[in-house]
Amino acid sequence: MNFLDELSDVQREAVINYQHPSLIIAGAGSGKTRVLTYRIAYLLQQNVSPQQVLALTFTNKAAREMKERIGALIGANITRRLWMGTFHAVFARILRSEAERLGYPPSFTIYDSADSRNLVKICIKELNFDEKIYKPGSVFGRISRAKNNLIRAGEYAGNVEITAADAASRMPRIADIYALYERKCKLAGAMDFDDLLLNTNVLFRDFPEALARYSSLFQYILVDEYQDTNYAQYLIVKKLAQPHHNICVVGDDAQSIYAFRGARIENILNFRNDYPDYREYRLEENYRSTQTIVNAANSLIEKNSRQLRKKCFSRAETGEPINVLSAFTEQEEGFLVAASIFETVYNKRTPYNEIAILYRTNAQSRLFEEALRKNNLPYKIYGGMSFYQRAEVKDLLAYLRLIVNPNDDEAFRRAVQTPSRGIGTTSLEHLQAAASAEGKSMYETFLSLSPAAIGLRTAIAQKLKDFCALIAELASLQFALDAHNLAMEAAKRSGYIAELKETNSMENITRLEYVEELLNSIKEFCDNPDNANPDEENRLITVRQYLENVALLTDMDNEKEEDRNKITLMTAHAAKGLEFSYVYITGMEETLFPSGLAINSVEELEEERRLFYVALTRAKRGVSVSFSKTRYRWGETVSNRPSRFLKEIDANYFNKPVFGTTATNRLPDKKDVPAGHWAPEHKAPVRTGLRPGNAAAPRRTAGFTPGDQPALAAGMRIEHDRFGAGTVARVEGVMNDAKAIVDFDGYGRKILLLKYARIKII
Repeated sequence: MNFLDELSDVQREAVINYQHPSLIIAGAGSGKTRVLTYRIAYLLQQNVSPQQVLALTFTNKAAREMKERIGALIGANITRRLWMGTFHAVFARILRSEAERLGYPPSFTIYDSADSRNLVKICIKELNFDEKIYKPGSVFGRISRAKNNLIRAGEYAGNVEITAADAASRMPRIADIYALYERKCKLAGAMDFDDLLLNTNVLFRDFPEALARYSSLFQYILVDEYQDTNYAQYLIVKKLAQPHHNICVVGDDAQSIYAFRGARIENILNFRNDYPDYREYRLEENYRSTQTIVNAANSLIEKNSRQLRKKCFSRAETGEPINVLSAFTEQEEGFLVAASIFETVYNKRTPYNEIAILYRTNAQSRLFEEALRKNNLPYKIYGGMSFYQRAEVKDLLAYLRLIVNPNDDEAFRRAVQTPSRGIGTTSLEHLQAAASAEGKSMYETFLSLSPAAIGLRTAIAQKLKDFCALIAELASLQFALDAHNLAMEAAKRSGYIAELKETNSMENITRLEYVEELLNSIKEFCDNPDNANPDEENRLITVRQYLENVALLTDMDNEKEEDRNKITLMTAHAAKGLEFSYVYITGMEETLFPSGLAINSVEELEEERRLFYVALTRAKRGVSVSFSKTRYRWGETVSNRPSRFLKEIDANYFNKPVFGTTATNRLPDKKDVPAGHWAPEHKAPVRTGLRPGNAAAPRRTAGFTPGDQPALAAGMRIEHDRFGAGTVARVEGVMNDAKAIVDFDGYGRKILLLKYARIKII
């Protein structure tokens, strides 16, 4: 029961002083969860009834872990009676008791986002609006933002600013959709996630006796991650705390990165104005990271003007300088990151799951997925899906598959409905039934039977005819255009890019980024002469060759390992709240990180800086930053400058200069590249590769000295300074491009770039 002894002086002060408004500014890695947990435990130890404690979190996981910790300290029976959970879970519980006041049944349904989007889609259809203009996802996003700002349907229609913005986006009738959506939810006795916040505010506004009941019940209010609260959440908490001001908020303004979800940094910045009698506690000691990481992060975030200034520090070791990986091309960036990870795993015995690759947008994952796969390094995508599993990527690949093979029914079904052509599920079901009866593909069946025989209306048949003609026309170009140019033709002629550009919604911007990244990957493939078929005279790299390559890259059947020991790939946003021994922050270039959408706004640029701060402070032992001098944008090579954020960090914390050198336009040297490139061929790799912690040391003789670049031949036995002894399977290429495929006794098959390889013939 002496848990207070486990706390630092400032942590203890924040725990025991609970009879006043408390602002706990908790720097990264400063033990905020422990302070919040121990404060609740201390309250209960002081005979405060658990029912009088309201603790709000942003994730169920956080609430569950806090309850378990409190239970371990003072007993699980007491913690069961706490009002602890996410905002949505706690307010849903309140609304169950008060629902009839608002005209809902106590057993009201809660719609998830998929339910909500489907209902929006039905509303759009009932109103006879064009779904290609009024995309359900975009419309639902606008309704959601309105609700988070406490704007109901009637108020939405009367708001000149909002309706003008809708009109500018070519969606002037969203107010009508919102009104119908609201009516349908009410008739169905349903609330969506946003309604749980909106209706709690309505309840407290329209029924003062309900507000009085709960504000008198909750004598002690605690809020985690206060910098992430939106306006609706802020107002509920403020109303509940109004009579007694016994509110404790924990957060870090330097980690406020969710403005796009409605979070308002002003909530934490203005706490002192809302509660003038507040006390402030600054948790500035970082228990997670090295001194170098903490000091570098400090030197960055001090550039922000809107902040609650603090000086974080670490008593840990000084640690490694920030590692700079400068590349000439984006594919080289992927290679350098994979090479560095290999070195980290090998030299520092670091488990894969202690390494993370962070990027600004999900679309960037493709480069690193491919580099890690080629190098037999296991990974997982956190909080998202593999690049090649994205709907928009699969949509465009469906066109390419259909160009190569018109009888691919799966590709046909996907492509014919993207973009929307007004060909519905029923029509496709008729065509599929006719195809099954004929024993042919859907494409062949349509061309061979009359519309009447298939059961298609004339208008639908014409749309299908136009689609099939488009595919036939594109197919006729597959040996005249390379894969990239043909893919561009497919993306343009299909109308897919035009559809994504119609509205400037976040959803469409993200989808367009993925389409662009796919086209970039095809361009890279075409620009690599090694991918040309030597048997073809014109050396044209066709779409067929690209698809074969993608099929091999996306075949994950041989990945049988569980996710618990894999490198993590995620966006910087998704990394918040997590920690790793080594973190790679990639794509550190102007217009990428910071985003090109943010550089013209001071507020948005400061949020981008906070996002980089979050990325930096995820690391415990080491940080690497990478950037590329050039990058593909819509098939064109563009030049990039390193991110301004790198310049804002004190140069003393880097292992080499970032600016003012020619480092960004050189090829990798030996200190950047491990002694050999270890990519397996495109087949199931030998699963005897390096595993941290239990990997055998390379089998090499004492006093190993690599020789000059040797003349290798198939069948030779060689020794590598890292992989030990192995047998040469074959040698490819000449001069600087020469590489050897070697089966190593202890590490399986590797490909060595001989200009870097440290080997000798044995």
